[in-house]
Parts: sequence; C-alpha cells; structure tokens
Amino acid sequence: MSKIIRGSCLCGGVRFEVDPPFIQASHCHCERCRKHSGTAVCTQARVLREQFRLLQGKELIKVYGKGEGAVKAFCSNWPDGPQISIRMGAFDVDPRIRPQFHTFVADRAPWDTITDDLPQYPERRT
Repeated sequence: MSKIIRGSCLCGGVRFEVDPPFIQASHCHCERCRKHSGTAVCTQARVLREQFRLLQGKELIKVYGKGEGAVKAFCSNWPDGPQISIRMGAFDVDPRIRPQFHTFVADRAPWDTITDDLPQYPERRT
C-alpha cells in the first residue's frame, strides 16, 4: 500500500520522492523554523533517510545550522542523521499524513495563536 510521494521546490529545480510510511508530521514554532520560513510555523513530515530520494537539484540545496541541532536545508551540503524532515508544502500531491502535534510552542511568536486541538509541547518532541 506504499505509494511514492513526489515533491519539488517552487522553481522545479529540486525534485524528490518519498516512500511512506511517514514517522510523524508536526507544526514547529521554534525561532529557527520561523526565521527560515518567514511564517509563524513550519509544517513538516519526517521519514527515515533511506525512504527519501533526491532525484535532481542537489547543487541547488543549501544548508544552515550544521552542528547546531536541527539543520535547515533549503533551495551543498546535505544534512547528516538518520531522519529527513520535509516541509509539507513541498509535496506535489497529498502525502496522506496530517500534523499530529505542535512543538516548541514556548518559542512561538507573540502574535501566533494556535486554534486547533492538537497536543502542544513547549520544547522538542522526538
């Protein structure tokens, strides 16, 4: 029942695919995600590294924060670690997973109001 989920960046230069199932999906309110996205929250889904395949555009990917905890990769070093977090807005089709919780809510922007009933964690949840 595992159907490949494809994704890409806005310009189409970076393309990838993921083999479900996903580990989890969440809304992150940490300062780094807010600054990285320019929004109140980054919504992301997580998979094991071996479930993720970068199809094209490796040379277009830039990494911020290597060695500082959560690494942010965006559109030429690829982050290390056993899991990949993918911004859900980059999927070309419905990934068939929905956010399950909010994390780093203690760091959320003062104007950010959470209006759903998902669990909220003040810091990181793994």
